[in-house]
Amino acid sequence: MARFEQLALQRTVIAGTNEIHYAQAGDGPPLVFVHGGMGDWTSWAPQWEAFTSRFQCFTYSRRYSSPNRNEINSTSHSVLNEAQDLADLLESWLAEPAVLVGTSYGAYTALQVALAWPHKVRALVLTEPPILPFADRVPGGREARVRFEREVLQPSDRSFAAGMPEDAVRILTDGINGSAAGEASTPAGRARRLRNSEAMRALALSSNAYPALDETAMHALRVPTLLLQGDRTLDVHRATTAAVAELMPNAEFMQVADSGHGVHRDNPEEFNRVVLGFLSKELQS
Repeated sequence: MARFEQLALQRTVIAGTNEIHYAQAGDGPPLVFVHGGMGDWTSWAPQWEAFTSRFQCFTYSRRYSSPNRNEINSTSHSVLNEAQDLADLLESWLAEPAVLVGTSYGAYTALQVALAWPHKVRALVLTEPPILPFADRVPGGREARVRFEREVLQPSDRSFAAGMPEDAVRILTDGINGSAAGEASTPAGRARRLRNSEAMRALALSSNAYPALDETAMHALRVPTLLLQGDRTLDVHRATTAAVAELMPNAEFMQVADSGHGVHRDNPEEFNRVVLGFLSKELQS
């Protein structure tokens, strides 16, 4: 089995014009890793060897993440477009139904795929999907959302508009992941976020970057789902995750120790153990 740093990066085109870079390895049921807002295909390096021993794994860069060269040509880009991209990829990879493992905006994307095309998804692992409208459903959630929008999203949007992506990435990194020690605050973590700033600029330009999902479909979803939360995550993520758990009574919820918003990179050993245990149980039943 090739180590992660030895993987050959592949390229495909979906919807006629959007290039997507990805890597794949392993044998077994298909499993797709879906990275967060400032991640890319390399975000899942700590999971690769543990998962490719049991699954045919795919890790890809979402539409505006590196090294894709797609130009932002819309002011309405959102999770709905990202979900369509992933649905197209699953078809092109002949990977249906697949296990989808997503974090942050990637978890948001994976969940929307399962709601729109449940036959394409075998199981879901979701870490803190930022469905901001849902924060208002739980005590303290509205206050956390408003504060997050005022102190993080709006200042970063202004930095993008002023042509200062470095400032925008700094604001977003601290505002999404917190200033406490964690992978997001390392030089490598910040460098990865900066090279993927276009993905967040696309959301900054969007008129509805964080749409609510179909609550009725969420409640009725029967795809096996594991919902994860970091034990030291920020209030806005606690609120949105609690709301998702409330709307998905069939989902299994777990809090992961020694981790913030980026659970899979803050505490990869525990993430891998918990997720592989969940999938082993669900896929054998």
